[in-house]
Amino acid sequence: MNFYVKFLAALAFALCGVASAHTVLEYPVATAAQSYKATFKVGHGCGTSPTRQIAIDIPMGVKGAKPMPKPGWRLEVTREKLMQPYISHGRSITEDVTRITWTAKSTDDMLPSGYYDEFVLVGTLPSKAGMMYWPVQQVCEQGRNDWTEVPQPGQKLSDLQSPAAALEIMPSAGVAAHVH
Repeated sequence: MNFYVKFLAALAFALCGVASAHTVLEYPVATAAQSYKATFKVGHGCGTSPTRQIAIDIPMGVKGAKPMPKPGWRLEVTREKLMQPYISHGRSITEDVTRITWTAKSTDDMLPSGYYDEFVLVGTLPSKAGMMYWPVQQVCEQGRNDWTEVPQPGQKLSDLQSPAAALEIMPSAGVAAHVH
């Protein structure tokens, strides 16, 4: 009977891990106004269906986002006109990246549900400290997971069923740096 109880406890723990799995950032804390490498960890598909597309909405205030190409995946970068242009390397930037999408080129390139992979981009973080949320849409061969929920005041991220990837931006130390 002791074995049976341990087995059920291990099974319950494993199922809780599967139920709460979601797309998260590898490094959930970063410094304000610095370049940040956002690595999104995708640990499963939609049930048993493989992932065929990952789309990440770039939060307001992130500048100059650039994706890392993935073999077997096509990249699409969506840009929009900025309400408030900014200067970068002496040039006025009037539009910036608002979404990056990776789409598998073939069924063989899709991410099987039983495997893990990462989707990477870089960008410069805003100068203001605080929490930032990165909505991620995961489209599978059958179904989808929209990791887009943001906690309301007083609510914990862990209370959400489909939370957006969270990044805590810490104040900078006041050291001027050249960022890309």
